[in-house]
Amino acid sequence: MENLVQDVYSAVIEGNSPVVKDLVQRSLDEGLPAETVLNDGLIAAMNEVGHLFEDGEFFVPEMLVSARAMQSGMSLLRPTLIAMDIKPVGKVVIGTVKGDLHDIGKNLVSMMLEGAGFQIIDLGTDVAPETFVEAVNSHSPDIVGMSALLTTTMVNIEKTIELFNSSGIRDNVKVIVGGAPLSPKYAEDVGADGYASDAGQAAKIARQMLIGNA
Repeated sequence: MENLVQDVYSAVIEGNSPVVKDLVQRSLDEGLPAETVLNDGLIAAMNEVGHLFEDGEFFVPEMLVSARAMQSGMSLLRPTLIAMDIKPVGKVVIGTVKGDLHDIGKNLVSMMLEGAGFQIIDLGTDVAPETFVEAVNSHSPDIVGMSALLTTTMVNIEKTIELFNSSGIRDNVKVIVGGAPLSPKYAEDVGADGYASDAGQAAKIARQMLIGNA
């Protein structure tokens, strides 16, 4: 049975969605704990994908393919995990800020975060500061992730954090920001808790914020 989980791990790294789906179903049919398949198969594989990206062995296309393979397995595991009341590592509200319609990077971050064990509430693109506030109040996330791909929309990250402050919710969430025109200094200047240069880094920082390791 342990071989099945190892096979899930390998198939996710290889980005083979049909095989991942088949192996996850077989694991459940043979009575393997869903949590074991999740942690030792899907999450462990996406952690390795993040490391491979950092080492320059994987690039964005490979990360996307692996993330989609992970999601194919997650779709089968999710009902069992919910039924067993197995909690995610944390909850993340994510969106591309107002005025910005770019979503490829945000979508990859979402998938990597899900692969790291987080529940994702994806607000999409062109998200107004007020919408982020509403989402925090509605979903009580641990982390808010904001991205901006245009220099002209960067200001809306700052406006959103300012609204968090004036709404009295800033202390309730950690804020991670990312996107091509951003930098660690910009994140610090606007009062964010973290800056991620890519999707793998976002997942690593999010895990460090909540559980102290990547």
